[in-house]
Amino acid sequence: MTDEADLIIAAKAGSVTAFTELVRSYSERLLRFLLTRCESYADAEDALQDTFINAYRYLQSYDSRWRFSTWLYRIAIRNAARLRTDHVAELGELRDEESDPLKLCIAHSERENLWQSARRLLSDEVYAAMWLRYVEDMSIKDVAVVLDRSNSWTKVNLLRGRRALDAELNRDKPTNESEAYG
Repeated sequence: MTDEADLIIAAKAGSVTAFTELVRSYSERLLRFLLTRCESYADAEDALQDTFINAYRYLQSYDSRWRFSTWLYRIAIRNAARLRTDHVAELGELRDEESDPLKLCIAHSERENLWQSARRLLSDEVYAAMWLRYVEDMSIKDVAVVLDRSNSWTKVNLLRGRRALDAELNRDKPTNESEAYG
């Protein structure tokens, strides 16, 4: 069984093997996504595990009118948000990491990365919309469903996100040829 629809039907019927295959096919992508939404790798792994536990527990509620990936990403977003809320409550306040030279070096190197820039510049929802659209290659409609937003909101915020990134990436570049060649 390699067709996703067949795997879902078999998993709903109680096949652990079919559900394991679904987990295997989505684990890497979901973990990559959760790493952008969680504070640490361990938190992303916890959210991933919780996502698959919840997916298994509520598999009977999955509606095949929607893409399975859309349903999983919605669960993942909720788990990541719950973890983030738990951490804020545990920490009480943000840590002072500016004095750690290694973290400063890593932060400097990450500033060069497009997705790190996006993470810094964009709201969580706009960042998630961009990630789902451009990394996970989801349709506008699927992104809207995952984020529980309208198609219009999704389109407008993808445009705003692209413009914000474009402005950030081009902020130190010359704006015309005379500036470029001095």
